[in-house]
Amino acid sequence: IEDLAAIGFKDAGATYLPNEIFGIENMLTLKGFLILLIAGIMVGFGARWAGGCTSGHAIVGLSNLELPSLIAVIGFFIGGLVMTWFILPLIF
Repeated sequence: IEDLAAIGFKDAGATYLPNEIFGIENMLTLKGFLILLIAGIMVGFGARWAGGCTSGHAIVGLSNLELPSLIAVIGFFIGGLVMTWFILPLIF
């Protein structure tokens, strides 16, 4: 939590969703709008390209032991890790 406070998160650990990212005042800025727009396009493209949504691949596909769903879920995790550790620090 100290690391989050060092990079500008005032309510780190006090709330479930940090206001610095999910606050409505941040979403109404140009930067917030562009982040939401690009994220929505990426999720839509990824779901279409993978042949389904993330939940469908993770829950139904993996329970049926389908290899394409396993590959998709691994891609989701890798994408999440890249976003968390490399892209978000550049944005915020």
